[in-house]
Amino acid sequence: MFKSNDNAPNTVSSSNQESTRFGSARRVIATTAILSLVLLAQPAAAQQGVICSADKLPGMIEGFFQITTALGIIGLVVVWQADSLAEVFTMSHDQKKSLKRHKRSALKSGLILSILGPLYTVAGGMMGLPLAECVDLAPW
Repeated sequence: MFKSNDNAPNTVSSSNQESTRFGSARRVIATTAILSLVLLAQPAAAQQGVICSADKLPGMIEGFFQITTALGIIGLVVVWQADSLAEVFTMSHDQKKSLKRHKRSALKSGLILSILGPLYTVAGGMMGLPLAECVDLAPW
């Protein structure tokens, strides 16, 4: 009944596929360009002091940082004491090495936790970051 001509539909189909591919590529490029502009404009918009002008936000950020730093240091002390106690009752040399390695890792974590806040406050102030100008992240 119906005779199909294989050549004609394939050429129309392939040209539709190419235009669809180019159309979707254009959309992707346009979307990427718009998102890039929006994201690159964010730091400039953030420097207007929105965080500093809020009433309680700087105090809340400082309190959160102090609480997390205090909990991290308490965790360091607990891990250090538990590892020292376990070291007393451990007979194997390999287990003692493992416990010493764990203690050293906990000490590094506590040191990093204690240094990052003041470092951000000093370096952020020098770089002109808006959060560093109104929030003191030193835990002491």
